[in-house]
Amino acid sequence: MQISLKDMLKAGVHFGHQPSRWNPKMKPYIFGKRAGIYIIDLEKSARKLAEALAFLQKASSEGKTILFATTKLQAIPVLEEAAKACKSPYITKRWLGGFLTNFKMIKKRIRYLLNLEERFAAGEMERYTKKERLEFGKELARLTNTLGGVKQLDALPDVIVIADIVRDHLAISEANKLHIPLVALADVDSNPELVDYPIPANDDAVKSIKYILGKLVEAIQEGKHGLPKAASQQQAKTKIGEQDMAIELTGVDVAAEEALEEDLIAEVVPAER
Repeated sequence: MQISLKDMLKAGVHFGHQPSRWNPKMKPYIFGKRAGIYIIDLEKSARKLAEALAFLQKASSEGKTILFATTKLQAIPVLEEAAKACKSPYITKRWLGGFLTNFKMIKKRIRYLLNLEERFAAGEMERYTKKERLEFGKELARLTNTLGGVKQLDALPDVIVIADIVRDHLAISEANKLHIPLVALADVDSNPELVDYPIPANDDAVKSIKYILGKLVEAIQEGKHGLPKAASQQQAKTKIGEQDMAIELTGVDVAAEEALEEDLIAEVVPAER
């Protein structure tokens, strides 16, 4: 599993927020300040990402259910794509209160959704009046919008991947009550202590979100299909719990890094921060 600092830099993973929007608990992961915003330490990000990858790879190899969730607008299409690539359930429209803590009731709503789909597909709705069919159709659309991504979920998920710790606080709160492990992007305005595997990263820029989720997808897929053979002697091994995760932290030329960072600051800061 390769983690390239250069690719992380190009994706803008290191861009944080202005000092007025930071959480002091992210201080260990902050490299410094440039152009009025905090810069995330990419080497520390890479290490935390490696921990998350090892955990997800192991969870996936054990057949555990991994739920992807976010209500953050720019993260929704990326997260849905990631979940579908892993054949995992996902929530992106709205987090229903009690989704985890009252899953018994949620499961009933999922069964009702599946029942409606079956009845429409079988043509059973034709025996109802036009007005009744319209009402059933609206109900089906509403349930599909909120539960369509989790309609195959028949039990609580074993792991949850979150795109934004601050925005997705409801999901995090419920998961913590039930001790469900959480993997999440942690921007400088978030509290990394709320999740089990925080990944210090820009959670606003689509490129950054896509890079991190892309790596998580790789780990999950490798877990499902078996670990790849050791690739290179240049890979550094990071001991993580009981499992070794081989990662390659590709170096970045300092002068080139500074020039690239200046260009990225000019491009990303006005538009996305």
